Amino acid sequence: MHNIKMDHLKKNWKLIAVAFIVCLFIKPALSPLILGAFFSYLGFVSSSFFKKIHQTGISCTGKIIDFNPERDGDNGPLVEFTTITGIIIKAKPFVYTSTDLNKIITYINENNKNIPIIYDPEDPKKFVLQTEEGFNNAVFKIFIIVGLLLIGISICWLLGYIKMG
Repeated sequence: MHNIKMDHLKKNWKLIAVAFIVCLFIKPALSPLILGAFFSYLGFVSSSFFKKIHQTGISCTGKIIDFNPERDGDNGPLVEFTTITGIIIKAKPFVYTSTDLNKIITYINENNKNIPIIYDPEDPKKFVLQTEEGFNNAVFKIFIIVGLLLIGISICWLLGYIKMG
């Protein structure tokens, strides 16, 4: 179910961006609502995934086999690991926050390094790096807070409590 939600978001992000831009010109008070809903949705879906993987995930060790953000624009290490059923998985983490904040823990020069991961037993391609689980979860909780704040601002603006422009 989580994958369906994220796939839906990936397919429709351009539509969301267009709606945001159109609202900037037609009804600016709706723009923070759209942006807030986007951030909140992303935060809630990711946080629910972290909760699920923490409760039911299987820990193992993976190996970073590549990290080249310039190649496909999708930052994050390419990791290979073997599930407890013997399936070899080669993929990027399902949820990975690539920001300037996590340069402390970067994997750009860490090819062939072993790293602890947690994967979803129902879909092993959904995994997270254990060393970054807390950072990623915190980032998505910030997304929720910022999203709800933007939604609140939009509602207050629409109701006339806030005057802008």
